Amino acid sequence: MLTRARVLSGLAVLVVSGLGAFFFVVPAAVERNFNAIHQPPPYAASARARELHAQLLIVDLHADSLLWGRDLLVRGTRGQTDVPRLIEGNVALQTFAAVTKTPRGLNIERNDDKSDNIFWLALAKRWPPRTWRSLKERALHLSSRLHRMAAQSGGRLVLIKSKSDLSNYLARRAREGGDKMTAGMLSIEGAHALDGDPANVDALFEAGFRMMSHAHFFDNEMGGSAHGITKGGLTGKGREMLRRMEARGMILDVAHASAQTIDEVLAIATRPVVVSHTGVRGTCDNARNLSDEQLKRIAARGGLVGIGYWDTATCGHDARSIARAMRYTANLVGVGHVALGSDFDGGVAVPFDTTGLVLLTDALILEGFDDAEIAQIMGGNALRLLAENLPD
Repeated sequence: MLTRARVLSGLAVLVVSGLGAFFFVVPAAVERNFNAIHQPPPYAASARARELHAQLLIVDLHADSLLWGRDLLVRGTRGQTDVPRLIEGNVALQTFAAVTKTPRGLNIERNDDKSDNIFWLALAKRWPPRTWRSLKERALHLSSRLHRMAAQSGGRLVLIKSKSDLSNYLARRAREGGDKMTAGMLSIEGAHALDGDPANVDALFEAGFRMMSHAHFFDNEMGGSAHGITKGGLTGKGREMLRRMEARGMILDVAHASAQTIDEVLAIATRPVVVSHTGVRGTCDNARNLSDEQLKRIAARGGLVGIGYWDTATCGHDARSIARAMRYTANLVGVGHVALGSDFDGGVAVPFDTTGLVLLTDALILEGFDDAEIAQIMGGNALRLLAENLPD
């Protein structure tokens, strides 16, 4: 009996140790591996860049920080952004995306929808059981986490859901200073989060989401992905999704959409669309990035192009490669259509964390942009689009 008891005790220790590693060690290790930083802080920039950067209203259209389960009110020892680092980087508004499903073996060329990496992350991070099979519930869970953090932030994190939220926040920021606060807006990466029902747009809107894309890394019931199997266009459900989004004042994101989906969206959309995070083929030619013709058509409809920071987007590992993509886009379609789309914490390595955004300001100066143009790129263009298109 004593021997059996010892064996059972040993097995219990192994089980507990294994569960502890699964719940606490593995997710942190995965994030450290996926969300690397080529140049860790601190960051040095020119005096002119530092002075200009302090005056900017900065908006980033895409980060996946909610996915990893960190308390974003606490400065992280891993990952690329959180509230303290956003404030230090002088970011006025960060869009936080809800990622609800990704395929195993994810790549930019061809993925199916048969596997579900986020299921295992949901288990490891102890998400509620309702999220294990419902992608809509995963989005709602991530929304509730950001709402809870905002409520506990003491005013350091303000959620933006309407035009009045935005104007009130900007007025308060002007009075009290950007060193005391930042803001967040919720988006959804891939309409598979609708669980196949376009009517779920309403539930996601009520949960605070104000931007959504048709597809992420695989084709779904709403539309084709640039990285899917068939890479088709909008489905009937996808068209209904777009109508419902426009009726509620949600902004459509065409990041990751197939060429056919982008074409069909632009043919029927009545409001400007954004590409929250992308590269451009003019400086980095691959299937993930936008062609000149796509850039022109998006700009012609009043849209915005958020330039990403990772190497597949820029074919580089520094701020100059990001600035070069922005210069190319501005030369092609006008500086008024260029924005930031970092993809921080999106499973990509980036040149700097969010405290290093001054390096991008410096790089834009070196690309020949003047101060007013830099202010547009770093946030002015995005603020204008939000002020005109968020719901009342």
